[in-house]
Amino acid sequence: MVWQAHDYDDIPGTYVFDGQRAHSSYALNKLFYSFNTEACRKEFDADPAAYCDKFGLSPEHKQLVVEQDFLGILRAGTNIYYLAKFCVPRGVTVQDAGAAFQGISGDEFRETLLKKREGLEERLAQEGGYWNG
Repeated sequence: MVWQAHDYDDIPGTYVFDGQRAHSSYALNKLFYSFNTEACRKEFDADPAAYCDKFGLSPEHKQLVVEQDFLGILRAGTNIYYLAKFCVPRGVTVQDAGAAFQGISGDEFRETLLKKREGLEERLAQEGGYWNG
C-alpha cells in the first residue's frame, strides 16, 4: 500500500494515529481487542509470548507487549482505547500509563493534572464554555 506524506508526519515529539500507523499494527490492535473477553485475558496472562504468537505479532511488537512498554506500544500504532484494554486489567490505570508516557511517576502525573485544572472554569467561561489547550 502506498501512503502519502502529511504535514503532521514531522511534528517533533509526537505521532498521529492514522491509517498508515493502524495498518502496520493491525495484529497488535487485534490482540488487544481480544481482551474484551475474560477467557482471552486469562489465556494471555498464562503465557503472554505464546498469545502474541497466536496473533502473528512481529518480534518488535511482541517484545513491546511482553515487556509492557506502554509508550512503545502506543507509538507502534495501537489505538489508545485498545491499549486501555491491555493496561486496566493489569492494574495499570490510564493515569499510570500517562505517567509512563512522560517518564514520570504516577504521583507526579496526577499532580500535573491537578495543576492544569487550576483556573479551568475561568478559562472555560472566557472561551464560551469550550477551551482547547
